[in-house]
Amino acid sequence: MINVQIYRYHPEYDTAPYMQSKTLPEEFRKRMVLDALQYLREEDPTLAYRRSCREGVCGSDGMNINGKNWLACIKPVADALGTSNTLVIRPLPGMPVIRDLVVDQSLFFSHYEKIKPWLINDDPAPAIERLQTPEQRKQLDGLYECILCGCCTSQCPSWWWNPEKYRGPSALLQSLRFLLDSRDRGRIERMDGLQDPFSVFRCRSIGNCTWVCPKGLNPMGAIGRIRLELMKEST
Repeated sequence: MINVQIYRYHPEYDTAPYMQSKTLPEEFRKRMVLDALQYLREEDPTLAYRRSCREGVCGSDGMNINGKNWLACIKPVADALGTSNTLVIRPLPGMPVIRDLVVDQSLFFSHYEKIKPWLINDDPAPAIERLQTPEQRKQLDGLYECILCGCCTSQCPSWWWNPEKYRGPSALLQSLRFLLDSRDRGRIERMDGLQDPFSVFRCRSIGNCTWVCPKGLNPMGAIGRIRLELMKEST
């Protein structure tokens, strides 16, 4: 049997969070963590967590598994266990817990909104589409693939220390995506919104964001690129 320690907290009934002990049949070692959660929920329907596509696209089921943020739907139990026989499942750190493994991501998405995640372009609309060369389109690789799961931001100590002011790795990765888009005309506006001491420069290059990204992206590298662009603007 596989041992499981799972974070439980129902604010209407529990005075404080606690870790609940459960077990999984050995067969789940070959399955995904989300499969394990579904099995445990069949035993205890009060267990709360988010899920949707179960294919690593929607970003709904981000959570902390054995100390590292993952998407439960694409994380094999065996990989999460490593040499251990205990699966420890907690909600994403640094975000308020609504119930069990469900966190409040309001602040996370408010920072995403602040970077204006849409094209700023008042040029007359073309008949069909705004074209890019293959080279211009390639600039967006490694940026547009972000699924906003929150894994990188919630594992970032700079976010824990300054959640109201620091944009966080996910929002900044998306910010670079629009700064580099050849169809966008809002570069000055976007750069002005990042010039303060906290939005970007509060990053301490710890690297947790890149370490946990389930899509294999490099938020820390994106933040470094934005810093360089900001320094160019100021010289």
